[in-house]
Amino acid sequence: MKKLNLKQLLSVSLTLFAIFFGAGNMIFPPAMGQQAGTNFVAALAGFILTDAGIAILGMIAVVLVGSSMSDLGSLVSKQFAVFLSVGIYLLIGPLFALPRTGSASFELALLPYIPQDYTWAFSLLFTGCFFALTYYLSSNPSKVVDVVGRYMTPILLISILVIFLGCVFTDPIQTDTIQYGSLGAPQQDYGSIPFFKGMMEGYLALDGPAGLAFAIIVINALKGYGVENKKSIVTYTILCGIGAALFLSVVYFMLSYAGAITATSFSNGGALLHALTSSLFGPVGGLILGLAVLMACLTTSIGLTTSFSDYFTELFPSISYKKMAAAVCIFSFVISNIGLSQLIRFSLPVLMMIYPVSVVLILLSFFKKYIAHRRMVYVGGMVMAFLASFVHALDTAGVSFGLTQLARQYLPFYALGLGWLVPALVGVCIGLLPFWPMNGKAVTSLR
Repeated sequence: MKKLNLKQLLSVSLTLFAIFFGAGNMIFPPAMGQQAGTNFVAALAGFILTDAGIAILGMIAVVLVGSSMSDLGSLVSKQFAVFLSVGIYLLIGPLFALPRTGSASFELALLPYIPQDYTWAFSLLFTGCFFALTYYLSSNPSKVVDVVGRYMTPILLISILVIFLGCVFTDPIQTDTIQYGSLGAPQQDYGSIPFFKGMMEGYLALDGPAGLAFAIIVINALKGYGVENKKSIVTYTILCGIGAALFLSVVYFMLSYAGAITATSFSNGGALLHALTSSLFGPVGGLILGLAVLMACLTTSIGLTTSFSDYFTELFPSISYKKMAAAVCIFSFVISNIGLSQLIRFSLPVLMMIYPVSVVLILLSFFKKYIAHRRMVYVGGMVMAFLASFVHALDTAGVSFGLTQLARQYLPFYALGLGWLVPALVGVCIGLLPFWPMNGKAVTSLR
């Protein structure tokens, strides 16, 4: 049985960390830290739970069931497996996460240095080059671990460490443009429920659903090192996942601390980081931040493009991998020019519906031995979670009607963003009832 050494485990863990750590992971922790102030550690714990925690559980669920997200979806049926995979790949691919890597890179690395009158032209040029480079580096998926783990990740980590050390060892600053140096008072919900508010922010980073897709990258990397035994793949996936989660947690702490000591209000975490680094290091600060953001977004865009293209090439064998990668990069280039703030606002209600459904399926998959052929358990839990999350998403988007008011008043944990929890449990119990025709049939497999 092939055993990996520490260097190989570290390489896969760093690759996984870098692929997970993208645009959202860079901009949300500072903004969250600023609003949480003295409660930023509690908020950070919630953020890590719904971000890295769900992502790693998703990866483990996939390798326990099979080798891909489709295998997880096949616990319900072959048709649902396709629906689940397509939906999540589109969400973390060209519709939301992938375009966000391009727009975040532009707005943090280049936008502060160009004339406003020519923003659109520079945006087109920058994102065009960004996705062209993504396509080039994604064209050989077998090299992803080497390119990302050995070269890009160290640059990313060093850049963020420099920013953090600057925050720790610099005296407090108070100017007309920025004030920082001490932890501020928590704002709004961060004063009363910082942990749960942090959980809601963790949704935005998109790593939960991405964990289901990125499992295949880890599996391929392990097989590339000669690991073929199923039990060993599961063990090493867990170890590499824990390693990646530790790296993510440390980096999130550094970024959220940078936000927590900054008093000046900014439109988003990206703008906060740019103002902070520019104040700390002068013109060089913008370059440090730009390099960190570019590495973070580029590593994630490579991982997303590779995973998306791998899956859809299997779904449509007549289309080559390179053609699929080119198509997703071109589409993402177009969407990325909508702008970072618009993408964030539009993605939140969708994520609030998708996340609970993914979490329910992931958690139930760990009990598949006991659920056996009772497929309505998965269906009932996910449907009820979706309905509750749909109402909460409408409420968050400002759409209020009778049902949202009832949910606010009577649904347990609704104010904490966990209003789907009890309905999901009810759905699971309903699915256990003996009269469902679906429960009398064996689980449909894709294999």
